[in-house]
Amino acid sequence: MSVTAPPGLLIAAPASGSGKTVLTLALLRHLRARGLRVGSLKVGPDYIDPAFHAAASGRACLNLDPWAMRPATLAALAARAGAGADILIGEGVMGLFDGAPGGGGSTADLAALTGWPVILAVDARAMGASAAAIVRGFAAHRDDVNLAGVVFNRVAGAGHARLLRAACEPLGVPVLGCVPRVAALELPARHLGLVQAGEHDGLEPFLERAAAIVSQALDMDALLALARPCRLEPPCDEPAPMPALGRRIAVARDIAFAFAYPFVLDGWRGAGAQVLPFSPLADEAPDAAADAVYLPGGYPELYGARLAANRCFLDGLRAAAARGAAVYGECGGYMVLGQALTDRAGARHPMAGLLPVETSFAHPRLRLGYRAVEALADGPLGAAGARFRGHEFHYAATLSTEGPPLFRCRDGAGEALGQAGCWAGTVGGSFIHLIDARPPPR
Repeated sequence: MSVTAPPGLLIAAPASGSGKTVLTLALLRHLRARGLRVGSLKVGPDYIDPAFHAAASGRACLNLDPWAMRPATLAALAARAGAGADILIGEGVMGLFDGAPGGGGSTADLAALTGWPVILAVDARAMGASAAAIVRGFAAHRDDVNLAGVVFNRVAGAGHARLLRAACEPLGVPVLGCVPRVAALELPARHLGLVQAGEHDGLEPFLERAAAIVSQALDMDALLALARPCRLEPPCDEPAPMPALGRRIAVARDIAFAFAYPFVLDGWRGAGAQVLPFSPLADEAPDAAADAVYLPGGYPELYGARLAANRCFLDGLRAAAARGAAVYGECGGYMVLGQALTDRAGARHPMAGLLPVETSFAHPRLRLGYRAVEALADGPLGAAGARFRGHEFHYAATLSTEGPPLFRCRDGAGEALGQAGCWAGTVGGSFIHLIDARPPPR
């Protein structure tokens, strides 16, 4: 199937914290203000940045993950991200060449697959001419990645900008602009990343300010001229990332349960399932006619007391399990299906009690990484042996767990991690966010 793809660019950086998210948001909002239909994507596993993209561009943002996604899934989502757009802007993950420990999954990998040129956002606040060595190294590191331009972030002033430009002039990599270091370009953050877009009361004025500052600092016409179409050919039929959990799937959707990938929900709809949103924070129960309930991740630890007091919500979960509906939770949703959740202050909040699990944030410790999993029993995700790829990113500790495990698990390098999650009757879950199914081994 041949599709006319819009030209695209990837905004990458040498490391996390270099300012690529704000740069991407500013570009999206400015291009939208210019009258362009602008699409966006986020490389890798991320729930928070795509919501900011959508606010800036007015269009849904999709994740593309070269490690976790099958080639057909990746190609289909690349095409969907650019559908109906005049320009496509992608935000990278971590540093340009950072991905899974065993290799793969980096922004550079996606650039090599798609042919999208890379714009490198370099935090220049603590360097001068040394910035040229960084640009030279990144430009030469992989022959299959086109580093087409550089933007310097957090620049101290005109003199600093002249020094940076002069140092890079011999490299042949155009300096597209120098963005000043100003408080107006900072966004608040918490333990899993930026404070969610839906919780940011001043997001619209922030986006307008950022767009004005960045568009004045950059040569926008030169940047747009660097964009190139994606060279991936989309499949005739877009594969579903995960099997539909049922025919009528109640999906928890609010700021406590915001970590659901749109392409997963769309895959369920494409398979003929109805997706029925409900808000646990508003004390809404899942639809009484639903034959499946999905609790995605999010920040239930911030709302433990409120969720524990929401009887309609908790009783609705219990009623769904009692009538044999499939009830599945990921990360935060998994914790809410358990016996109790202890918050950072040490307060213990009773939860749904549908899984023999208790979790705590009293002594937070980061657990982060890609995961390859295999189902250990038949269930709504498929038969025993069904394989998926996903990721884990949380600070919660498991105080106790009983019952059969849900998955056998390996990390991104293929090292065995043992068993993960648990299930009881038609209820199951784990800390792992699933991204895409994998074919059975040959």
